[in-house]
Amino acid sequence: MASGKQVMVIGADDSEESHYALEWTLDHFFKPFGGDTAPFKLIIVHAKPSVSSVVGFVGPAAEVLPIVDADLKKMAARVTEKAKEFCASKSVTDVVVEVMEGDARNVLCEAVERHHASILVVGSHGYGAIKRAVLGSVSDYCAHHAHCTVMIVKKPKTKQ
Repeated sequence: MASGKQVMVIGADDSEESHYALEWTLDHFFKPFGGDTAPFKLIIVHAKPSVSSVVGFVGPAAEVLPIVDADLKKMAARVTEKAKEFCASKSVTDVVVEVMEGDARNVLCEAVERHHASILVVGSHGYGAIKRAVLGSVSDYCAHHAHCTVMIVKKPKTKQ
């Protein structure tokens, strides 16, 4: 932290909830300070799933693996480019964007450790108890395992 700024890590994926968490964070932590004069160094982390976690060990023939890997890389590039463009639109240009392979829970906690982050921001997908039990909750895992403050940003429900 040569700049004297604390480090904020934000988890990013291709979901509306993740985009909302980034927008909310920029509006509340960076906009009041004029973008790059905010007290935080911003690091956006995208966890790219490994091919084996997507395909499985009993999955399709080996010739499909490079295609799946290429698609995962394209998605990671799309997520990171969208995050960079959004930050630039909010006048936040001092941003580091990283893509790390692995499960999002572990990737985000490792990023917190590596960067000595003082806060981790994640979006909440708002899964119910059953989905959360089956799929697992990244935000819940990080809240219990990250060695820093964890802020879970929930997208407001729209009234119909």
